[in-house]
Amino acid sequence: MIDKGLGLRELESLFETAGAYVDVVKFGWGTSYVTNNLEAKVALIRAQDVPVVCGGTLFEAAYARDRLDEYRGWLAAQGFTHVEISDGTIELERERKLELIADFARDFVVLSEVGSKDAEVVYAPYQWVEWMREELSAGAWKVITEGREGGTAGIFRPTGEMRTGLIDEIAHGIDVSDVIFEAPTKASQAWFVRHFGPEVNLGNIPPDEVIPLETLRLGLRADTLREVLLREQPVAD
Repeated sequence: MIDKGLGLRELESLFETAGAYVDVVKFGWGTSYVTNNLEAKVALIRAQDVPVVCGGTLFEAAYARDRLDEYRGWLAAQGFTHVEISDGTIELERERKLELIADFARDFVVLSEVGSKDAEVVYAPYQWVEWMREELSAGAWKVITEGREGGTAGIFRPTGEMRTGLIDEIAHGIDVSDVIFEAPTKASQAWFVRHFGPEVNLGNIPPDEVIPLETLRLGLRADTLREVLLREQPVAD
């Protein structure tokens, strides 16, 4: 689930209603840096036995300004156990990114992200697969496919259309259980559930979409009813 600035009461309400369906909370991009009650929010989330992570953009900002040591210390002081490492906006050499994943993996659970936030940048499918394999081998727990919070880059076209051929290539070359597909829209969530099953890992889920997504996973919404809930039902003559 992506948190773009929820208050404590909103978080409490969300966990009361849908906490069982939230596996990780991500503070979007650099929102954690300007959140006044960050410590209280992190404590509330961790009290639910749910890990919390800052968006990769904050990592990129720290790297670009040569403040990674300070960033690492800040994460530890705030009680973060997970970190996202990405290069969706900045230039980061491949070998350096792999070194950073391995380095941070000594102290944190690393989620690495592949893909550009620039909608005009398109990488060949084989590059996605190769990079994801390398980052998992370097120590990433999961690899995230870039999609942005609006579904307009990375595995999505600028129009919001999914690059389904690219996704199939990724799934052919990488164990899907090792991947978190960013899927902020209902259409993309339903597609992933139909295509890969109810257990597929999905990210950038807005708070008000947590319950609706769970109904997609259970086949309790028309978009996935046939593929999930009725998949083992005999076909009528």
